[in-house]
Amino acid sequence: MRPLSLNPLFAALTSLPGVGPKLEVLYAKLLGREQPRVIDLLLHMPSGTIDRRARPRLNEVLPGQVVTVDVTVLEHRPSPPNRPRAPYRVITGDDTAATLTLTFFHARRDYLEKLLPIGEKRYVSGTAEFYDGNLQMVHPDRVVDEKGFANLPLVEPVYPLTEGLGLGIVRKAMDGALSRLPDLPEWQDEAWVSRERFPPFTEALEQLHRPLEPSHVAPESLAWTRLAFDELLAGQLALALVRAHMRRQAGRGSSSEGHLRAKVMKALPYALTHSQQLAVNDIVNDLALPQRMLRLLQGDVGSGKTVVALIAAASVIEAGRQAAIMAPTEILARQHLATIAPLAEAAGIRVALLTGRDRGGERETILDRLVLGDIDLLIGTHALFQEDVAFHDLALAIVDEQHRFGVHQRLALTNKGEAVDVLVLTATPIPRTLVLTYFGDMDVSELREKPAGRQPIDTRTIPLSRVGEVEDAVGRAVDEGKRAYWVCPLVEESEKIDLAAAEERYADLRRRFGAKVDLVHGKMKSADKDAAMARFAAGKSQLLVATTVIEVGVDVPEATIMVIEHAERFGLAQLHQLRGRVGRGAGKSTCLLLYKAPLGETAKARLAILRETEDGFRIAEEDLKLRGEGDLLGTRQSGLPGFHVARIETHGKYLGAARDDAALVLSRDPNLQDARGQALRHLLYLFGKDEAIKLIRAG
Repeated sequence: MRPLSLNPLFAALTSLPGVGPKLEVLYAKLLGREQPRVIDLLLHMPSGTIDRRARPRLNEVLPGQVVTVDVTVLEHRPSPPNRPRAPYRVITGDDTAATLTLTFFHARRDYLEKLLPIGEKRYVSGTAEFYDGNLQMVHPDRVVDEKGFANLPLVEPVYPLTEGLGLGIVRKAMDGALSRLPDLPEWQDEAWVSRERFPPFTEALEQLHRPLEPSHVAPESLAWTRLAFDELLAGQLALALVRAHMRRQAGRGSSSEGHLRAKVMKALPYALTHSQQLAVNDIVNDLALPQRMLRLLQGDVGSGKTVVALIAAASVIEAGRQAAIMAPTEILARQHLATIAPLAEAAGIRVALLTGRDRGGERETILDRLVLGDIDLLIGTHALFQEDVAFHDLALAIVDEQHRFGVHQRLALTNKGEAVDVLVLTATPIPRTLVLTYFGDMDVSELREKPAGRQPIDTRTIPLSRVGEVEDAVGRAVDEGKRAYWVCPLVEESEKIDLAAAEERYADLRRRFGAKVDLVHGKMKSADKDAAMARFAAGKSQLLVATTVIEVGVDVPEATIMVIEHAERFGLAQLHQLRGRVGRGAGKSTCLLLYKAPLGETAKARLAILRETEDGFRIAEEDLKLRGEGDLLGTRQSGLPGFHVARIETHGKYLGAARDDAALVLSRDPNLQDARGQALRHLLYLFGKDEAIKLIRAG
């Protein structure tokens, strides 16, 4: 049960004065929640302030700044009758003999004459600019008389908005929301609050939404940091509860002597790297324990995660049980099959593939074999956790590219067996702070080296104006029998963004090089996509024009050239992933980053880092600095919880403290029963982590 004291904050936003059904639709868009509540608005953070404390005389006003001036109304100049679209101007002045023109578009004359009577003094607030040598202010934020000015907040927050929602409307709703704040118990450790000088939760919200100084709404302010720490603690506490719940559920140890693992390793054309061997040891030890394994295996592009996953699967298969590998796309599932099949065959492991495309008799046969135990390892897409899929005895679920699957999908697969162990793979090296944030319920293994024989990639940046030279160079390489990728950012021309569309580039290259050119993009049917990939892998086509569908898991060792068009539009991690599609064979590889000049500072920094290093872990840390956590893990698309309040670049340093505090709380009070535990239940509800409370009840 949610604590009763929280009810006012969980009321619908429409319970606030002035918020009707029409505005609710706009708030839903702004706050990212279909039926927004009072708490959702209170956690909508300001993006800055209007500071009205600056009260210069007109001859001291600097253009481009928000100022508040007291002026006398001198003259009205309405739009001429024959030009209704021309602006309505009101000329004002002060005792410095300077003037300020107030400019209004689509204005009603009677309204402006009442607002700004000639000869009267008014306080006007807004951004002043010079236009044709005259000081002017277009649509001032505020125009008030002496009495109105006395009631005007001198520092007012500014918020991110959506079309149709004005600042005034949001501020009025925020005032209503602040008046609903109840008395809440303190859930933070008292000594910590006093050491960090944090205000209480409700006071922190007051300070942010009714600031006395512009600095009060900065992310590094005490009020914002307090709320950010609350959010981090809620997240860490929820992860710790999930982990405790997993640990409480008895596991089934799958120990084996390692004969099958040895057969897989013997079939490999190279020895395992040091970090692959360490990861295998960690996993084999976990699998033998009576607790359930929950481990994240993160490795750089081409560091050999699939091989480690197969060796892990071999451990449970030797113990007479089954394993499954779930990939986010069919291309990736087939890629895993291609890597695993020859090794599995050499070791005598029975492997099958199940995707959404399998229908009728073929599918029935796979499902029958699976339930009888005739399949040891099943590889597939989310088709694996559909209701009619039943295993004989599933022991290990391997989930690839975890951040593309929600936690619910992960649990759905583990429910296919009794006490299933989980190994999560990701080819996006994740910065340490984000590992704590999103995967704090997991143990972590990292693959740092590349397997033997991997070639360094020569990375260069070239302006798009030289695209003709790049086409010529690619043409020469294709004539020599080499294979190349050409990546474009979008599938169709967008009216808003003039990007070179993949289809257009494909048509252009096809005119030059004929049937050697092929195309693959996300809107194609799966069968067509797979056919195009197969032609390229077999060498029937040599130049593959593609969108980012080839970002993960495509493995054609003969491909040695990667051209990325509009590289400035991609994130660092994505560019690194794409570059990792080459450099997989014996040939010397090149990556050409085509950019549209002039480059912004962030894009320049991004491309410079790629030229400097191929270390995915360093690239991930730099990407976090440049972009923030949401884009990096694709949280905006994947349903992972991004932060409302915390900004990783500012508050990430508090993650360790939040994690330690969560661990300490649960070691003393695993069911959150004592006074602080009860207070922390409030916190979990406020930040939408109440699912974790159900796990306490579930035992």
